[in-house]
This record gives sequence, C-alpha cells and structure tokens, in this order.
Amino acid sequence: MNVKQHIQLQPYNSFRTKARAKLFCEPGSVEELSKVLRIYPDEPKLVIGSGCNLFFTKDFDGLVIHPAMRGICLLSENDSTVELEAAAGEDWDDFVNYCVKKGYAGIENLSLIPGTVGAAPIQNIGAYGTEVKDAIVRVHTVNKNTGKPETFSAEACEFGYRDSIFKRTRQHIVTSVVFRLSKSFAYMEKYADLNRELASVAYPSLQQVREAIIRIRRCKLPDPAELPNAGSFFKNPLLTMEEKERLLTKLPDAPIYPIGTDKFKTSAAFLIEKAGYKGKRNESVGIYERHALIIVNYATENGSDIIDFMEEVQQAVDEKFGILLEPEVRIY
Repeated sequence: MNVKQHIQLQPYNSFRTKARAKLFCEPGSVEELSKVLRIYPDEPKLVIGSGCNLFFTKDFDGLVIHPAMRGICLLSENDSTVELEAAAGEDWDDFVNYCVKKGYAGIENLSLIPGTVGAAPIQNIGAYGTEVKDAIVRVHTVNKNTGKPETFSAEACEFGYRDSIFKRTRQHIVTSVVFRLSKSFAYMEKYADLNRELASVAYPSLQQVREAIIRIRRCKLPDPAELPNAGSFFKNPLLTMEEKERLLTKLPDAPIYPIGTDKFKTSAAFLIEKAGYKGKRNESVGIYERHALIIVNYATENGSDIIDFMEEVQQAVDEKFGILLEPEVRIY
C-alpha cells in the first residue's frame, strides 16, 4: 500500500473546498489498514468515505485514510431473512440497488443517499421513516489506536438520531457492516411525498418504491457534481416540552414530531425557510432554492466562506425562534 504525501483533498469532499493532507492512504483490506495504523501511531488521523458529509477549512496535518475495501457477501439466510456483509468502501446506493434487485427489503427508503457503506452506521443515515440502524446486525471495525479489529453488536453501536458511538468517539474505523434484510415486502404509507409519488400504484413493489424515492430526491436535491453541497447541512432540532411550546407560540404551524417521552423533533428546513433564507445567497455560498436544508457552494474553494454563511443562518434562526441549529456536516 502506497502512503502518499501532500495530497490535495478537494476531490475528496463534495463541497469541493481546497486543503492538503500531510499523508494519505487507501487501504484495501483490514490487514493493510492495521499495518498503516501501526506504522504511523502518532499522526493525527482522519477517515473519509466519499466526502459527502464533510468539508475542509484548512490543511490536515496528519494521516487521511480513505478505506477502499470492496465486496458484498451473503452470510446466511432462512425463509424470511438474509444477512449480508458489505465492505466499507462499497458505494451506499450501489449496495441499496443490489439489495432491491435481489428482493431484499429494509433499506430501500435510503436510496440515493450519497456516501459509502462504511459511513452509513457512523451517521446512522435516515430518510422516509427508515434509519440504517434498523437493518444493522453488527459493525466490524479496526481500533484507530491499537490497529486491532473490533466488532460491535447493533446495541453496542449506541445508535441515536444521526448519531452513533463511532461518530462520538472517532476511535474506530469501519471496515464492513452486516445487515439483516427481509425477503418479503409490503409497502406501508409513512411519508406524504412518497405516498403522492406512488398514488397511482395499488401495491408498490420494492423496485417501484426505490424508483419513487430516487425521483423525489433528484427533484428536491442538487447533484453535488453539478452544484457542490453536502446534503442536509443541519440536524433537525430536538426539543423539550418547554421548547416545543415556546416554538409553537412563535410558529403555530411548525411541524412537530414526538420522539420518545417528552422529546420532540421539528424541521430545520422549515425554520430556515421561515427565517427568510430559502434561496438566499451571497456571492459564493447560499441556500438551495428548492430545499432550505441544503447549503450550496456556488463559487468558492475556501471552506471559511461556508462557515461564515452557516453562522449567518444559525444566527438568523436563533434570533427569530430561539433555536440554535446544529450542523450535521463535519467541518475540518
């Protein structure tokens, strides 16, 4: 495995901001990953997948690891379920497509989410009423500090809303993920957008649901290859009962969703739009005109410009509604 020096990271983040890595490698196996961790024990380390949920504001003075493990393996199956192991470097949507074509249900609602399989459990990606944690059985990793393989059960992953133990500690590099999926499928109405898209289909198939979600996402979301962005920039805020009531006095039509006991979720996109920022832009950065949750890069290679605009949006929402939006995107 070749460890390169002073590599430009602009191609490795979907915002296309410029920065250089002191060291850069693409391990193709667990053994290669363990080896490079042993060779460079004292270097700061950053693991990146497809770079669709991060951007850079400065050079990274350490080792950037871009896992390149590939492969999908059927581990077991019975009359109702299958267990598949997918390597961390596999493209996420390619994996979803593979499962749908095989007739394996459980992650079809996560179609067209950019990124890699290895990034999916870190962020606990979710869309249209599904979170990836619902399909994960275990996650195989390598400990960043020791170079030794470690396996986490789904429970040990400590999944939360766009969260996991891997995201909080950054001590483990995902090398593969094991999923349990169903061999049968029946569409259940959850989201209005998806219901409308499938209104003319009496009993939607797995493939039809995937295709509907792809159409919706392509209509609402900009292609990072054409308009650099990192998808949903902010998390949907979680509110206490008191915070919920305070928000409803200011915005009676605010969408509110119960989350467990005495916790509620509202829409960051709704708040940004009500703050007047949907479609707003400065010279180089702005909010996408079709979706208020997406910051887009029109003309800058400097990550600090994105930070400045992010803070402007945060301040506007906080001043109007008393809610400080938290970035979902990782910033370096």
